Amino acid sequence: MTTTAPVVAFDQVSKAYGEVRAVDGLSLTLRPGETVALLGPNGAGKSTTLDLLLGLKQADSGSVRLFGTTPREAIVAGQVGAMLQSGGLMDEVTVAELVRLGCALHPKPYPVSDVLARAGVSQIADRKVNKLSGGQAQRVRFALATVGDSELIVLDEPTTGMDVTTRQAFWATMREQADQGRTVLFATHYLEEADAIADRVLVLHRGRLLADGTAAEIKAKAGARRIAFDLEGTIDEAPLRNLPFLSAVDISGQTVRIQSTDADATVHALYGLGVYPRNLEVAGLGLEQAFVAITEAEEAKQSC
Repeated sequence: MTTTAPVVAFDQVSKAYGEVRAVDGLSLTLRPGETVALLGPNGAGKSTTLDLLLGLKQADSGSVRLFGTTPREAIVAGQVGAMLQSGGLMDEVTVAELVRLGCALHPKPYPVSDVLARAGVSQIADRKVNKLSGGQAQRVRFALATVGDSELIVLDEPTTGMDVTTRQAFWATMREQADQGRTVLFATHYLEEADAIADRVLVLHRGRLLADGTAAEIKAKAGARRIAFDLEGTIDEAPLRNLPFLSAVDISGQTVRIQSTDADATVHALYGLGVYPRNLEVAGLGLEQAFVAITEAEEAKQSC
C-alpha cells in the first residue's frame, strides 16, 4: 500500500435532501484488506454513502477521506475501482472496446485480455453493449471496476441479474482481490452473500451506523435465537403466542417457528403447556433474521 492512512475515513458525515437526512453523522473507517458488506433497508442511506465515498456527491458537513486525501484525488490516482448499479456503459461499442478504453484511462492498467477473462466476458468481447443481458452487463461493469491495480473496490448491488453460477464465480474473483490486500466494500440485498463473503458487516439505518462487526457479532447483537418444531393435531395458537420472551412467531401448517430472547425459558414454558414438540431445533439467528430484528428494534425505539 502506498499510504498508512485508512483506506476510507468518514468523520461525522451528514447529507440531507430537503427535510430528509440521508446520512446522519456517519463515522466509520475501513482498513486495507477488509471485505466489508454494507447493509440496510431501503432508504437507509447506502447509495448516498457510496456516492459520498466516490465523490459523486458532496457532504453537507463532516469529512470523507480516501487514503488520506479527497475522493477525487484518490480516483484520479487510480486507487479506486467502482461498480455501480446502472449507467457507465456506452451502447454502440463492443465489450472489448469499452474495456480497452477503461484500461487506457487507468494509471496502472492490467492487460485487456486479463480483465476480460477475470470478469468472465471474454466470450462476449465482440458483442455490442446494448445487446447484453442484465447479468452480462453486470459482469462488464465489474470488468470496468477492475481494469487496473486499484486498492479499493466499491460495488453497489454487484450480483443483481446474475445467475447462481455466475454469482459464485464473481465472488471467487472478489476473494482473490481481497487476498491480494485490496479492500472490497459492497452493498447488497442478498444477505446470504454478506454472511458468506464479508469479514465485516456495517448496518445502516436512517443514515446512521446501527451495527458494525463480523457477521457472527451482528447475529449475536440481535440477542435472539430461533426455535422450530412440529406439532401434531389441531394447534391452539393462543398459548404458543403467549410463550415468554418471544420476539416473533410464525405458524405454518404443523410447523411453528419462533424467535426468542431467552430460548431456554421459552422451551421450558413450551413443555409446560403439555404439548409434545417434534423435530425441535434451537439455533442462532441467520444474518437475515438478525438484520430484521436489529432494524425493527431500532424502529420501535425511535417511535417511542
